[in-house]
Amino acid sequence: MFYLIGLGLGDATDITVKGLRAVKSCSRVYLEAYTSVLTGGKEALEEFYGRELIVADRDLVEQQADQILKDAHVTDVAFLVVGDPFGATTHSDLVLRAVNAGIPYKVIHNASIMNAVGCCGLQLYRFGETVSLVFWTDTWRPESFYDRICKNREAGQHTLCLLDIKVKEQSEENMMRGKKIYEPPRFMTVAQAADQLVQIVQRRRAEGETLGLTEDTLCVGLARLGADDQVMRVATLQQLVSCDLGGPLHSLVITGQLHPLEVDMLQLSAEADVMKNLRVLDGSTYWS
Repeated sequence: MFYLIGLGLGDATDITVKGLRAVKSCSRVYLEAYTSVLTGGKEALEEFYGRELIVADRDLVEQQADQILKDAHVTDVAFLVVGDPFGATTHSDLVLRAVNAGIPYKVIHNASIMNAVGCCGLQLYRFGETVSLVFWTDTWRPESFYDRICKNREAGQHTLCLLDIKVKEQSEENMMRGKKIYEPPRFMTVAQAADQLVQIVQRRRAEGETLGLTEDTLCVGLARLGADDQVMRVATLQQLVSCDLGGPLHSLVITGQLHPLEVDMLQLSAEADVMKNLRVLDGSTYWS
């Protein structure tokens, strides 16, 4: 059997009982280590699970998937994913490869940012398309995520923004020279994400574009969701540019039309006086 097992959001103890039993039955256990991270790291997981873990980086998962699936038709193999197994499309590819190879598989689900984001007080069914914000470089500054956020807001929907993670990445120079030298890990913060969005807003305003998002848009910054030290900060986009929510992982929510119950929940984590610009139209609450 090939198992895809979700580990949840916080630490080693967030694995389900079903997932832990599967891990203990497997001859090989891989830990996917590039789409997300857990607090404590690989050693803490190994101590709690009582099993040695094989770190599966992007190259192994995307270029050498057959190595992961090797012998899974005659022995149990586990692939561990922070959050839920289907939080990344790469993991769907593993399932398809297993099916094509005649290997039975089983998915053991767990909590992920996609549903845990509801802890901020925004109702899950009022979210639109999830977007990813990537680190800009000197020569690459994509803005497509801004347009998708605006599309969600036009429909009155909130937007969950997943922030970039750089783990075991090479510089362009080392990649061109074929040197296996990797850059230090980097995790985008809420402040960095807000700053990139503000720069887009300012540029498009200067070009005379009608804005679907401004510096005054109400947002929610999230850090280390599911951990004991998780942080939520409700503030305007501009205010979040200067916020410090501590260590990774961070996520950002851009609000759309707000239900009165959502307003009440957001006030629990709001910056002082940040909710004063709310107004009610036709029985619905909006951020002006």
